[in-house]
Amino acid sequence: MTDTDTPSIAKRREAVLVELAQAADPPPQLVAVTKTQPDDAIEAILATGQRIFGENRVQEAEARWAHWRTQYPDLELRLIGPLQTNKAEDAVRLFDVIETLDRPKLVQSLAKAMEKAGRHVPVLIQVNTGEEPQKAGIAPADLQGLLQQAREAGLEVRGLMCIPPVDEPAGPHFALLAKLAKQAGLSVLSMGMSSDYATAARYGSTHVRVGTALFGARS
Repeated sequence: MTDTDTPSIAKRREAVLVELAQAADPPPQLVAVTKTQPDDAIEAILATGQRIFGENRVQEAEARWAHWRTQYPDLELRLIGPLQTNKAEDAVRLFDVIETLDRPKLVQSLAKAMEKAGRHVPVLIQVNTGEEPQKAGIAPADLQGLLQQAREAGLEVRGLMCIPPVDEPAGPHFALLAKLAKQAGLSVLSMGMSSDYATAARYGSTHVRVGTALFGARS
């Protein structure tokens, strides 16, 4: 069961923010990962002033955030999970940033969806820094080609995102992503989660995606 005690969530968030501020100046922005969290947990973290949230699935995010957005018009929702091409239109309507562009077919689907919706949503390219076959993301060697395709399709690519292998030190992967972003002239780096957000901050992360460290572990 998730610990949704309001003071605990507030204290956890404050501790994360302090650690980020100690790790980098300016610190990265905190993206609260709210997948599977109940309404009382969402309400508790909204009460702290948190307004940037990450969701893994389009349908779950639609169900979770519809009523909260009417109360908090300053919310920023970021898609941080893999996106199927048949969900591109839904994603464009719902999210303010899509962090998981990773293949040419999705470039075309997003470009068409944005044109249809009349809404241009910034995107990040997800890079599979560990080149893990089971994980989403473009291989580092193929990044430049995908970036060019995205720009030619009219997408606003702001930066890169990665999820390092769980059995390897995160630092080298963060360093690689920062290097790739610099080479591509991109300023946004979405890297770092509950286990390694301070490390990510030290490597130049601009956005860290944190769930367990804010809400507690689920059993």
